[in-house]
Amino acid sequence: MPKTLLNRGIRLSFTIVTLLVASAINTVAYAQEVPPPIFGDIRVGGRFSPDPLVVRGMSGGSIRARRVAGRSETATGPCTGFVDEEPDHTLELTTKFDYLKLEVDSPEDTTLIVTGPGGSWCNDEFDGENPGIVGEWLPGTYKIWIGSYNKNRYLPYTLEITESK
Repeated sequence: MPKTLLNRGIRLSFTIVTLLVASAINTVAYAQEVPPPIFGDIRVGGRFSPDPLVVRGMSGGSIRARRVAGRSETATGPCTGFVDEEPDHTLELTTKFDYLKLEVDSPEDTTLIVTGPGGSWCNDEFDGENPGIVGEWLPGTYKIWIGSYNKNRYLPYTLEITESK
């Protein structure tokens, strides 16, 4: 085999490997920069990944939270604030969870309503001004509303869902 042909083959192989590595690095960097989905519906089973699962949205609306929840108080907290008529997220659990935590993070005080198998739950101060609900969850579909204390006041938030204690 002529030496020039061998050198071309080595250079071509090196170029292909370099392009593949650069592409892989770019893909990983892009995946880390993508923000969580907004108003996303979520479907999870046991030992989901990534954990925590993060979605985002805008809290608030014109409907009183107690109207959506069907009561003014639950075992997890009061049903306060204002929400939209439609839920911000739908969470489908394909398995039972012995432990699952939903926690909202927002720059201002927000509220949380969850309805699903077994009833409705509300919270407004789980961790400081951030609402959350933790406990055992049955399989099924849950509707999630993130509210604001003032009518028609909309605030950005992220909602984290985790199995980790």
